[in-house]
Amino acid sequence: MTLVVEGEKTTVTSRDFPTNKGGLCQKGWTSASLLHHPDRLTAPLLRDSKDGPLRAASWDEALDRIATFIRKTQREYGKGSIGVFGGGGLTNEKAYMLGKFARVALQTPQIDYNGRFCMASAAAASIKALGLDRGLPFPLADIPRAETIMLVGSNVAETMPPVMQYFQEQAKNGGSLIVVDPRLTPTAATAKLHLQITPGTDVALANGLLNIAIRKRYIDEGFIASRTSGFDQVKRSVATYWPDRVERITGISEKQLVQCADLLGTAATAMILTARGPEQQSKGVDNVLGFINLALALGKVGKRYCGYGCITGQGNGQGGREHGQKADQLPGYRSIANPEHRRYIASVWNVPESSIPIAGKSAYEMLKQIGTDGGVRGLLVFGSNLMMSAPKSAEIEAKLRKMDLLVVSDFFLSETGQLADVVLPSTQWAEEDGTMTNVEGRVLLRRAAIAPPPNVRSDLQIMAALADRLNSPSQFATTPEVVFDELRRASAGGVADYAGISYQRIQREDGVFWPCPNEDHAGTPRLFLERFATEDGKARFHKVETRASAEEPDAEYPLYLTTGRVMAQYQSGTQTRRVEELNEKSPAAFAEIHPITARSYGVGAQDEVRVTTRRGTITVKAVLTNTIRMDTIFVPFHFAGTGRANLLTNPALDPTSKMPEFKVCAARIEKA
Repeated sequence: MTLVVEGEKTTVTSRDFPTNKGGLCQKGWTSASLLHHPDRLTAPLLRDSKDGPLRAASWDEALDRIATFIRKTQREYGKGSIGVFGGGGLTNEKAYMLGKFARVALQTPQIDYNGRFCMASAAAASIKALGLDRGLPFPLADIPRAETIMLVGSNVAETMPPVMQYFQEQAKNGGSLIVVDPRLTPTAATAKLHLQITPGTDVALANGLLNIAIRKRYIDEGFIASRTSGFDQVKRSVATYWPDRVERITGISEKQLVQCADLLGTAATAMILTARGPEQQSKGVDNVLGFINLALALGKVGKRYCGYGCITGQGNGQGGREHGQKADQLPGYRSIANPEHRRYIASVWNVPESSIPIAGKSAYEMLKQIGTDGGVRGLLVFGSNLMMSAPKSAEIEAKLRKMDLLVVSDFFLSETGQLADVVLPSTQWAEEDGTMTNVEGRVLLRRAAIAPPPNVRSDLQIMAALADRLNSPSQFATTPEVVFDELRRASAGGVADYAGISYQRIQREDGVFWPCPNEDHAGTPRLFLERFATEDGKARFHKVETRASAEEPDAEYPLYLTTGRVMAQYQSGTQTRRVEELNEKSPAAFAEIHPITARSYGVGAQDEVRVTTRRGTITVKAVLTNTIRMDTIFVPFHFAGTGRANLLTNPALDPTSKMPEFKVCAARIEKA
């Protein structure tokens, strides 16, 4: 999109860009209204005591307070007593610099980000099976060319409306769309086949479909032999997933299972795409591996107009996880545990390799350990709203309130900011240059269009000022292009190699696909056409077995609760809940309930209903719809107050990705 500035009025116009083709959702059309919003933070805020109010302060006072606390606390409790929490909405430059700031200026291992709550399971599974994590290993433009697409746990029509045009074009081309979702969403309503799955049974579905594919000889034996390893073990393990057994587990009829396998198995080109539905579970990595197994067995990976992909969620959900915000990663998708990787990054940062900390705790683990021996005592939060986004959030709220020092950098006073001891006003998207990496791995350039308010600073300036006060051994640039050039050097030779990408080239070519190792390289729109990113170049099958979710319905909590998004709101709602047009469409939280289920509890349409899990209770309006399973209720997670969905969600973690189980827990309802 393009920002149009006419005097004091700022508006958004669409641009015919290769990905969205001029399409914007309502959030995009209304985004300019936030640039001059009366709630905008325009000066640092300090709290003189834990119980005192926030007051305006100078930048020197605020930064000195933070630096003094960091030095004192690290002397008393060690380097790891200070933590950093980032966000998937930060530009690549800020995400990169945040990782460097934590490991060089603070020398703390405790850094993670809200992408751990979003794409971590798909990332871990992709690395295990394919050797590399990039949301889509092909351009969005390939989607219309796939004869069959299986979309698992994604409601693209509401969460990414501009992307829906590719699926609509696929349908016009005669293609078939299969949607797996407990709800008949607007996306599922467009599908040729909707599989209304029991929450938490994705592995059984994937294994059952592979069972059918093997029996009906849909598998590509030549591809399996030449380009994969480990199939025999998986073949043996799925032999017990007969359609009648899978029907009992998933709630999907045998007829539909066979129809789904036929659509995938007979297609010349096919894609399997997952999103938060199967991923935000305590077995999310296994769920994704099951669907990758199916795609590999069908020979529908590493070929044009085919592949497995993950639909990413946040604005820079892809780039945000590539360059150092995650506890276990260094820039370029390098591993912090790999000595060679550590040495290379140390040379770029001009510090001893031994000074780079080892991996710290994942996002929820770090938050849970606040206030415990060895836990963080001070936390710096950039571009994230933990009060809204963390599972079992009442517990996290209590811990944040008791922290020795909580610092939040944001442009509005979020729910987390309201608890902070120091709030730093940062620049918005239209006020700074920076790059983002989209779902297809295309690195994009966003140019500043307007000047920020006089007393507002960028996150790069904030980190540099703090690093200077802490006598950092390495330099921290504040000009985005200079930071990006450093990022290019740091990523060179890594999996996510940006070395050949420059601001000028991005602007000239409307984005460049990574990996791009040098300026003569064309970029890589399609991965895996010749080899996978594993050591031997072969994709790996992984045996996965169905198992219960961490919490299943029982007599006390007889329903499944699942959470998600609505079209008019976004993430924690810090921005979108301040836009009048969006609030008119979605003003408050609600619970979708099947009419038959509602009737059994004496609940009518628009009644106030209490939704309770073992972690808490919220009160919301009941929305009755026969588009949801009778054993399932749905609550969006954008809203604060008495409708805060993450008061209810289960913090059970996937053992590999450390993803909390947002999508499945046991609940009960009652009329309020």
